[in-house]
Amino acid sequence: MNKVSVFLPTRSGSERVVNKNTKRFAGVEGGLLAIKLGQLVKCDNIDEIVLSTNDEKSIEIAENFKVISTKLKVILRPNELALSTTDLVDLVNYVPTICNNEHILWTHVTSPLVDTLDYSYAIELYLKNINEGYDSLMSVKAIQNFMWSEEENRVTNKQQDDDKKWPRTQDLIKMYEVNSAVFIAPKRVYKIEKDRVGIKPFLLEQNQIQSTDVDCEEDFKLAEILYEKFKYN
Repeated sequence: MNKVSVFLPTRSGSERVVNKNTKRFAGVEGGLLAIKLGQLVKCDNIDEIVLSTNDEKSIEIAENFKVISTKLKVILRPNELALSTTDLVDLVNYVPTICNNEHILWTHVTSPLVDTLDYSYAIELYLKNINEGYDSLMSVKAIQNFMWSEEENRVTNKQQDDDKKWPRTQDLIKMYEVNSAVFIAPKRVYKIEKDRVGIKPFLLEQNQIQSTDVDCEEDFKLAEILYEKFKYN
């Protein structure tokens, strides 16, 4: 009952960074995808890794990992579910049809600074908290800085009883940015809520380094620097 499948999506035709998922990254052939597959296959808490893709290069890279891990399977994604315009809900509905286990961890190759130990920790927390009132887990980056509303012309995340225009940052209401590194939920959440998280997700706080997400060229270059500095010196 505690078996975990990983859903790992890639697609052809990345727009902001050409061949973002598979181009050479920090000296690693196979790039972000090769790094992510390497992290996932080493995680003992993971029972199945489903690479969902319509990208030939991604399939080629994955074949090398299938030799060393029987956990990995590659499923060709329908093209209508691999467009920049694809509705996320349609993809969410598709995921439980290709994942065999009760619990699904959705992650992305664009989070290279989330590694094997981070996934193990996330899964352990999820399995612990799923029995304590939570129905899912989502990774986030905590933000406790001034959030300004242009419309209201004021800081909006002050405590209600704080009349200071500029309170101390430690007294501000903590906000959370979804860093898209880890979503874990049972299949029933996918089917009932039509989402990757339920109505009461446990928030796994990750630091600035872990929360690095590759979306544009500048992100790609910065992530390379951080990866080389903090992971594999």
